[in-house]
Order: sequence, then C-alpha cells, then structure tokens
Amino acid sequence: MLSDLTTHFIGRLRARDPAAWFELWENFGPILRAQLSKWGRGRIGVETVQDLSQETMAALSNAIDRHDPDRGARFSTWLLAIAKHTLGGEMDRRMALKRGAGKKPVALEEGWMAAATGVSPDGRYERMVFGAKVEAAIRAVEREIEFMDFSVYRMRVFDGVSGKEVALSLGVSEPTVSRRLASVRKRLREKLSEVVGRYSFTADEVDELERNGLSLNPSKSADALFDEALAEIYHEQMNLRQEDHESPAD
Repeated sequence: MLSDLTTHFIGRLRARDPAAWFELWENFGPILRAQLSKWGRGRIGVETVQDLSQETMAALSNAIDRHDPDRGARFSTWLLAIAKHTLGGEMDRRMALKRGAGKKPVALEEGWMAAATGVSPDGRYERMVFGAKVEAAIRAVEREIEFMDFSVYRMRVFDGVSGKEVALSLGVSEPTVSRRLASVRKRLREKLSEVVGRYSFTADEVDELERNGLSLNPSKSADALFDEALAEIYHEQMNLRQEDHESPAD
C-alpha cells in the first residue's frame, strides 16, 4: 500500500502537474543519465543520453496512469524498467536503420510492467536513487530555513569545520552554533521522512533511512552518526552531479 505522500505525488504526475515532473527530473535526471551511459557502453553519446533520459520521463508520463502498486515494484525498479525500455527502443531503431528493417519495439504498455519484476538494479544504482531522495530533502530544507541556520549546518557537518571555527566565522557564540545545528538537524529528519515517503512504493524503501544511519528518532547519541551518514551521502551526490556536469559532448 502506498503512503499518502506517494499517492498524492503520483496524483500530481497523473494530472500532468509541471512542477511535479520538473521535481522528478531535477532529482533523478543525473541517475538516469548515468545508468543509460552505463548500458550504452560507449555506443551512444552524451547528447543521445540526454535525449533518452528525457524520453524516459515522457514514458513515465504515459505509464503513470497504469502504475499498479499491488505488483510490489520498488520506485527505483519502476524507474529503471522504463529507462531500460527507452534505451532498448533506441538500440532497436539503430539496428533497423542499419538493416533497412527491423523488429518493431515492444510497446511500453505491453512490456514495462512485466519488465519491472525482471530488472535487477545493482547496488550502486540503488544507492544513487536513495542518495537522490536524501539530496532532495537537503535542498528542500536549505530553501525553507534561514540562510544563517543552514550555513551553520553546512559548515559544521558537510565541510567538517569545528564548532569554534564556525562561531568565529559567522560572528556568533558556540552555544548558538549548537542550537542552530540541532534545529536544522530536526528539520532535516522531518523532511527526510516526507521526501523518502513521497518517492517510495514499498516499506523496504522507507526503511532505507534507518539502514543507512539516518535515524529519524532524535537522540543525542544518534545525532553524530546521523550527521556523519548525511555528510557521506551528500558528498556522493555532489560527486555524481559533478560527473554529470562534466560529461564530454558527443
């Protein structure tokens, strides 16, 4: 059974809400491009990957009305199956052009639901999808709270600056740094619960937060582990976006 957050988000996709589709593209576009490049194995260039990742989003748009939560496919598997279908269509098209004819690609409505159960995402892909959800939560909090508050958290946790150095840099006391750090951490936990719930089709996906050290139950002993785990995922996502940005042209 999908959560209310997921059901609401899928409802927005089905209603063709541009903001919902942009949100999906912003959060998962780099992963789709990385996965399509991996599958292409050098046979397709970056511009084609860009086109295919956009076609994948279009395919999702067409398929969202037929999504059946009772099949138990994870959000990540659902996304992957449609991306694989999109790439398969491109490969079939190229082979047909070479031969002057070719087998008609399987229609999405015939193949994608069944394919979802047969696609085997690797660990790196699953990690990237989870990381994209976490990054989306971080960005949302950064937009919603005071600049100074997020600066404290960024410097202290993501940049590894000591509390004393943060206080000196921002012209505040160390107790103020600690209070703001705790306040942002609390907001991040709330937003992580919301965002991961929105982009999860199964309970197992929701449980990934705890399995990755992002406990949503506040406790002093867990705070340091939470910050450490969040910083690791944040830096992984920044590296992924940097690689995506620096991909050479066709």
